[in-house]
Amino acid sequence: MAKADSKKKIHDIIFEADTPTGRFFDIVLFAAIILSVIIVLLDSVEGLHEKYGEWFLIVEWGLTILFTLEYILRIYTVNHPWKYIFSFYGIIDFLAIIPTYLSLFLVGSHYLVVIRILRLLRIFRVLKLMRFVGAAETLSKAFSSSRAKIIVFLEVIITIVVIIGSIMYLIEGPENGFTNIPVSIYWAVVTITTVGYGDIAPHTIAGQTLASLLMIVGYSIIAVPTGIITTEMVLKSKMNKRRKNTQSCQNCNYSEHDDDAKYCKKCGEEL
Repeated sequence: MAKADSKKKIHDIIFEADTPTGRFFDIVLFAAIILSVIIVLLDSVEGLHEKYGEWFLIVEWGLTILFTLEYILRIYTVNHPWKYIFSFYGIIDFLAIIPTYLSLFLVGSHYLVVIRILRLLRIFRVLKLMRFVGAAETLSKAFSSSRAKIIVFLEVIITIVVIIGSIMYLIEGPENGFTNIPVSIYWAVVTITTVGYGDIAPHTIAGQTLASLLMIVGYSIIAVPTGIITTEMVLKSKMNKRRKNTQSCQNCNYSEHDDDAKYCKKCGEEL
């Protein structure tokens, strides 16, 4: 019983942010993540690497060991470890620690620890305590509900750039830089997104006219996905007005419970 209580207490500290200790743990974790990312960025600067490289390495390994212990504790405190390991956050937590160990075999791979910045997504759990309730959930549901519309939109865009790219290949030809259809499609993507690198440009009047039309289409297209997602966010925010906390179910890891919830709405486990 004492072991189970200890396990539950550690779980509450690591996975929840409603308690002072849980919130303190998250704040310390965020600070460690930010420090780790900053060290990697500074270590990539040649002058700083030559002068402080050894110190950077020591701190990085210290933080990696800390994150590894935290990852092990997360696995230990849940009832079904594999559910956590293969969950969204579980995969991110694993990717956050593996690059440093890979650096023992692959030179330079430790720079991939910038992936750790993804762990800052957990900050939404703390923000809920600051009245930013349900923001992450609303955004996630908006993207999910917009999925079909976004896919159709992308299909239309792909169709346009393939057709325009092929036409530009016929109009301009290799002599003007459009050496093949894939290159021409690349130009169409750059143009319709209004990026305009300028590495390839049409030289004929017909090509320039087509490019101008594509640019105008690009400006009108930019607003489409924004409008789709914004509409869904408004709808979801109206449907998601109940206050939620950061209680995490020890059995299934679900963490979007109402403040008055006594049991997990997903698996029925007592909270």
